[in-house]
Amino acid sequence: MNDQPNDSIYERVGGLQWFDELCSRFYQGVAADEVLRPLYPDDLEPSRYWLALFLAQYWGGPGDYSIVRGHPRLRMRHAHLRVGVAERDRWYHHMAAAVSESQIDADLQEQMLAYFSMAATHLVNTAD
Repeated sequence: MNDQPNDSIYERVGGLQWFDELCSRFYQGVAADEVLRPLYPDDLEPSRYWLALFLAQYWGGPGDYSIVRGHPRLRMRHAHLRVGVAERDRWYHHMAAAVSESQIDADLQEQMLAYFSMAATHLVNTAD
């Protein structure tokens, strides 16, 4: 990885392929999770694809997600789902595991996990 300070995180981790692999690992966890699996459609591939594209864009990659889907509006896109603390915690658990398995630098992991913690909490829309 290139550690130049002007490089985006997207570039530092290796581009879209890294985000595709991250989301594949994440959705392997979701597929077997009895709390989260009911929140997703039968076919997890579209969810995996869009999450990878969104994360790539968020971390400095091309704006393909917004070009195709518009503004991310994460809370609005998830408003139809019941997301409580248990769902938040399971989502974060699987994402943290996927990030950890990626073996990126500790500072990048820390930045990503801080974002994922904030984003997961932001989507909570119901009390348990």
